[in-house]
Amino acid sequence: LNRLLDGGERGFEEGISAAQYQAVAKVSKATATRHLSDLLEKGCIERLPGRGRSTRYQIAR
Repeated sequence: LNRLLDGGERGFEEGISAAQYQAVAKVSKATATRHLSDLLEKGCIERLPGRGRSTRYQIAR
């Protein structure tokens, strides 16, 4: 979650994808998906409209 908050220079204004999370967290694709699923289940992040490869997430408000 801290990595999502950091977000680089521009942050993740339009949400973060699993591939972006994978690069930022330096984890495998499977681990990135698992982390995002866990954060989603805990209510820390929410899924933005879109499915499949275009699925993006943002910090829950």
